[in-house]
Amino acid sequence: MSANIEQRRHLVTALPGPRSVELMARKNAAVAAGIGTTMPVFAVEAGGGIVKDVDGNSLIDLGSGIAVTTVGNSAPRVVDAVKAQVDAFTHTCFMVTPYEGYVAVAEQLNRLTPGDHEKVSALFNSGAEAVENAIKIARAHTKKQAVVVFDHAYHGRTNLTMAMTAKSMPYKSGFGPFAPEVYRAPLSYPFRDSKDVDGQAAAQRAISVIEKQVGADNLAAVVIEPIQGEGGFIVPADGFLPAIVDWCTANGVVFVADEVQTGFARTGAMFACDREGIVPDLIVTAKGIAGGLPLSAVTGRADIMNASHVSGLGGTYGGNPLACAAALATIETIEADNLVDRALEIEHLMLDTLHRLQADDDRLGDVRGRGAMIAVELVKSGTDEPDADLAKTIASNAHQQGVIVLTCGTYGNVLRFLPPLAISDDLLTEALDILTNLFKETAQ
Repeated sequence: MSANIEQRRHLVTALPGPRSVELMARKNAAVAAGIGTTMPVFAVEAGGGIVKDVDGNSLIDLGSGIAVTTVGNSAPRVVDAVKAQVDAFTHTCFMVTPYEGYVAVAEQLNRLTPGDHEKVSALFNSGAEAVENAIKIARAHTKKQAVVVFDHAYHGRTNLTMAMTAKSMPYKSGFGPFAPEVYRAPLSYPFRDSKDVDGQAAAQRAISVIEKQVGADNLAAVVIEPIQGEGGFIVPADGFLPAIVDWCTANGVVFVADEVQTGFARTGAMFACDREGIVPDLIVTAKGIAGGLPLSAVTGRADIMNASHVSGLGGTYGGNPLACAAALATIETIEADNLVDRALEIEHLMLDTLHRLQADDDRLGDVRGRGAMIAVELVKSGTDEPDADLAKTIASNAHQQGVIVLTCGTYGNVLRFLPPLAISDDLLTEALDILTNLFKETAQ
C-alpha cells in the first residue's frame, strides 16, 4: 500500500472535475473513438483501495483495473523491484540475450500452479496472446485443430480470441470474419439453469454437444474460465468442471483453464482451479500476475508444452524484464502478506452484506462469486428478466459518489466487484453502504 495516499474517500468536485473534463476533451481529439472509458476521470496516483484523480478527488477502487492490481496499484515490493530493474536494463529480448528474471518467473509459476506433475512455462504480454499460444501448443501436441469454448466466455480481442468470445457487442460486432474451428458448448449457469440441472447434468449436456457437433477425434482443446469473467462471474455448479476434465483426459483432449481474471489469489485460492479441486493440462495467466505491468503466461504439463518446435513460441516483448521483476515481487507480496486469506475475508464481508441486501430487494436475483471476485445479477422485480438499465443506473450513481464499480454479463445486468486485496475493511464497508443506499433509492 502506498504510504502517500490517505485511505479515505474524499470528493472536492463533482465528477468529473474540471481538469478531467479538459483531459477528456484532449482524449476525444487524440485517441481512437473505439477506446472507451468506464469513468471520465483521470488518475494521477493510486494505492491501497484508493484512486486519486487530477482534481484531487479520492475514489474507492472496486475494480483493480479489471482485476490487475490485486496487490494494490503501488505495492512497495513491486515498486522497489521495478525501480531496481529499470536501473539495470529495460530490455534485451529473452530470445536474443536471456536474463534470469524470466527463468525465475517460470520457476515460480511451475511451483504455484495446480498439480505436482512436471511443468514448464512460456511468457507473453497479454491474456489474449497467452490464450492464442495455449491453442498453438495444444494443436502442436494433439495434431488436431478444433477448439471448444463455452457460452458467456470471454477470452480476448484478437481474431482467434474474438472467435472464442461469446458476446458480440462490443467485442466482436463488425470485426469478422473470425478464425475457424471454434465451437461453443453450453455452460453450467446455476441461476439460469432449471433446478434439475446440477453440475453433473450440465457437464453431460455440454459433453453431448461436443461429441455430436465436434467429436473428440477432431478436438485439440477445451478452454474455459473456471469462473466466467466478462460473462457475468458465473460460478459453475459443483461437479461441472471435474466432469469436463475427466472427459478431456479420457479422450486425449487438452484441458485449458483460462485464469487470466481468476488467478493470483483473486478467488480466495492462488488459482480458481484449486477451489474446484481440478488440475488443468495448461493454465493461462495474466492480469494480476505482475502488479499492473503487462505480462502473461502459459504453464502446463511439460510433454504438452514442449510439443512446439524451437522458436515456434515467443515474441519481442514476451517476459519483459521489468514485468518479470514486478511478477516476482507480486508473488512475494501475495505469499508474505497472506493475501489468499485476505481474499477470503473480503469474500465473507461482501457476501454477508450483499445477501442481507438481497433478502430485502428481489431485484438482486443472484449474489455469487469467490474471494474478491463477487457479483450481483440484477433482474426486474418479481422475475428473472435481466435488468441492464438498473445495473447501469447503480454503477453510474456509484461513480458519482466516488466508488469505482464495473458492470459485465452477457445481458449487461451484472455488477462486478474486484477490489484490490490491499483495500481496508473500512473502505470496503463504506463502498457497500453507498451501494446499499443506492438500491434503496432506486426502489422508491
